Amino acid sequence: MKEFILQDNFDLSQASIDYQKELNPEQLNVVLNGNGACLVLAGAGSGKTRTITYRVAYLLERGVSPESILLVTFTNKAAKEMLSRVEGLLCRYPTGLWGGTFHSIANRLLRMYGSQLGYTNHFTILDQEDAKSLIKVCIKALDIDTTSRRFPSPAKVHAMISYAQNSGKGMSDVIQNRYPSFLEIVPVIERIAELYADRKRQADSMDFDDLLLKLRELLYHHEGVRQKLAHQFEYILVDEYQDTNVVQAQIIRQLASEHENVLVVGDDAQSIYSFRAAEIRNILGFPQTYADTKTFHLTTNYRSSPEILAVANSSIIQNKDQFKKELIAVRRSLERPSLVPSSNASQEAQFIAQKILVLRDEGMPLCEIAVLFRAAYHAQTLEFELMKRDIPYEYRGGLKFFERAHVKDIVSHLRIRQNPKDEVAWMRILGLLNGVGLASAETMASQFTDDGSLEEILNGNQKIPKRAQVGWEGLRKTLEKMAHEEAPAELIRMVTAGDYRDYLETEYLDFMDRLEDLEQFALFAEGYTSLQTFLDEVSLTGDYGFIKSNEVAPGFSPGEAAQEDRLILSTIHQAKGLEWDAVFVMHLVDGKFPIGAALDEDGGLEEERRLFYVATTRARKELFFTYPITSGYDTLMLSQPSMFLQELPEGLFEEVKLRKGVERYKGYKSFEEGWDDGPTIVFDDLGEREQKPMPKISFLRDIDEL
Repeated sequence: MKEFILQDNFDLSQASIDYQKELNPEQLNVVLNGNGACLVLAGAGSGKTRTITYRVAYLLERGVSPESILLVTFTNKAAKEMLSRVEGLLCRYPTGLWGGTFHSIANRLLRMYGSQLGYTNHFTILDQEDAKSLIKVCIKALDIDTTSRRFPSPAKVHAMISYAQNSGKGMSDVIQNRYPSFLEIVPVIERIAELYADRKRQADSMDFDDLLLKLRELLYHHEGVRQKLAHQFEYILVDEYQDTNVVQAQIIRQLASEHENVLVVGDDAQSIYSFRAAEIRNILGFPQTYADTKTFHLTTNYRSSPEILAVANSSIIQNKDQFKKELIAVRRSLERPSLVPSSNASQEAQFIAQKILVLRDEGMPLCEIAVLFRAAYHAQTLEFELMKRDIPYEYRGGLKFFERAHVKDIVSHLRIRQNPKDEVAWMRILGLLNGVGLASAETMASQFTDDGSLEEILNGNQKIPKRAQVGWEGLRKTLEKMAHEEAPAELIRMVTAGDYRDYLETEYLDFMDRLEDLEQFALFAEGYTSLQTFLDEVSLTGDYGFIKSNEVAPGFSPGEAAQEDRLILSTIHQAKGLEWDAVFVMHLVDGKFPIGAALDEDGGLEEERRLFYVATTRARKELFFTYPITSGYDTLMLSQPSMFLQELPEGLFEEVKLRKGVERYKGYKSFEEGWDDGPTIVFDDLGEREQKPMPKISFLRDIDEL
């Protein structure tokens, strides 16, 4: 055991915890020598929560007052878990210790000192819905014309204001870089932001962003308060420091200004939230911000096999702007990760679904298997395949495909094409129009459902409210085109190409992802010629995947806890901090992962590589990288495998070649007849696993082999 020179006279032999037994040398060094400005670079699976917990316990055992310790996390769950662990270690709850999220700590302090800024200690906190409603009031109060052209929704306006405040950037820069379609209305957005701030102040209220902004204002402009708080908090510990924004880092700097005992824990290799205004420079620049910073490294990984870590280490080393480190495995050696090229997205989904069934048959619970993807629409084909095979799954990072609002919107358009008397469908799509509220939608729908065929409705003399006339004209043109089309896929594309696209852009921050969703929906619909059959199939998928208490998942006996055993589908962002025995990272195609837009952003490519690193390090035992070689619905296009695969050295993977044939693996069907327009795909033992280095990929060769 390494010997440590302690920075104080505390006798470890008198401690109630055997720190040297409970911690590895890296962790112990942080716990015993964490005074001053400390940067703890904690790699994935290296026990950072354990290290922070033992550091807090150590301070309390040394006699530090709980009121002098500030522990800041990013979730209430993390704060409660850490404090609960401290209680377990010391057999007493650390009453008085300040622990919580940035926002909860800010709320407590503003309740105490908000009067310095003109607030009462009973100020109201606005949630997201409250904020959106107040923005809507401000738009109306400014008499802004939102009917002549599509105007961003209150939610989107609030997102613009929020990002500008948290990133410390001007509104013009934010809109130009993130919302260029609205560049011409920058002065209007700025006026809304000013009125929004005034209305909040008049109402003695703050939104979530204000909690941080007002605390920063308090610390920077009220010296007495800053001195008092900086004197109180002798030790400050911050978890997930790589995810802090500019405002949060400034708050910590002020609170630590007297004692400068600030210990931040994070991993620059897992900084993936720039879209939320997280600033990686906070952690990369920490040694320059705090004089005499001590840097610690936690690189012993308790999660993944050496073969998985070899991929992770080889990938992240490609980033130039980072603290270099190499994760070292504790787990025993296992198989190398698998690289699985497929002929198209359908075959990729079939392989993943069938391999999951094999893993389950081998004894791995479904809940210990995850499929990760860069964007939600990448998983659509897989969701359809899981439905066909009755594999229950839980979707993380959003709603399941057929539960998403934009998919329901499209389905409502198609339902009207099939049945013009469908009042519920009319209500939904009319409610999307500018100037149409619930009452107007009801009045209009009642007229339409009395008129017979779709052509009769479109050529009729219905009474359209004046405010709704522009929107109705756009919808009418779309429905006129649909009236002469039968193919479900083309009907979907007609709706998406019309005014509905403008609606998505003004309503949603992720409208491009939603458009991709709808193109995937159209690709799915390519297999259908009957609109009625298609709508029936879609309707019957509504409750799929959520197992009720009295149901049993396919392949399970009634005695098994089926409702708890579901496969996990997740975006990589949502998967951060989690881990599974087996992980599939799918759709690793250039332009999709990394996404094309990232190449145009400063630091975007490196953040995409950090996402790949995060995805890789979620796996404990088995890891599969999959990608389709071809894509497209009317013309065949070759896809490049992700640059993150191509830049890795040889020898890290086992290549899996998928074969065509007529046999079925262990009785599982690859797909039901009629679901795929290509030849039947089966897998001879799920493909031939070849013990050889990763190939330098030759696309034509791979297509011939597949």
